[in-house]
Amino acid sequence: MHDPATLLATIDARIERACSIATRERRDVTLIAISKTHPAGAIAPLLEAGQRAFGENRVQEAQGKWPGLREQWPDVQLHLVGQLQSNKAEDAVALFDAIHSLDRPGLVTALARAMDKAGRRVPCFVQVDIGAEAQKGGCPVAELPALVAAARDAGIPLAGLMCVPPFGIEPTPFFALLDKLAGDHGLDGRSMGMSGDFETAIMLGATHVRVGTALFGQRD
Repeated sequence: MHDPATLLATIDARIERACSIATRERRDVTLIAISKTHPAGAIAPLLEAGQRAFGENRVQEAQGKWPGLREQWPDVQLHLVGQLQSNKAEDAVALFDAIHSLDRPGLVTALARAMDKAGRRVPCFVQVDIGAEAQKGGCPVAELPALVAAARDAGIPLAGLMCVPPFGIEPTPFFALLDKLAGDHGLDGRSMGMSGDFETAIMLGATHVRVGTALFGQRD
């Protein structure tokens, strides 16, 4: 098992190489270390190695482990990458620096209200159900224009679009579609690509890649 600093350097080198092939700048791709289910003790070595963007799936889990870590590393950027219940909107706005799972009108309303109350605007990615999978979260492609417009009308800062392609299928066409949709809606960010396919995602325009297993190992 490699130490966290070595794993981080390896992933960073792969991102650098993918950016080079795609004639992109390394600084234009943010590596989000997906720390969901991993304890603070497993996260600290990556923080010590210089990683500053982390992703969590659940508000409650993040509330339990990040306040202490942030005291020591106050420049951490925390991303919510999992589904968000409307009744957790206030907690999410208070804790996270970006939300990647805005996927329905009801959540637009809840987040706008929470941001107004907190006096804090948290950038959001609209999650797109890119593979038309009923069991996954995400806004259907056909409903995306209306949801983007609703979020803008509500004063929610939109960072871009996010997707999780169907498992076990070549992801390239799904990444290409998300890239096109983001461009069509005038959005800069593309949150796409995970441990097994982040290099492909970078070739197709990813600005944020969400890597967990390749940095932390398999989850229990």
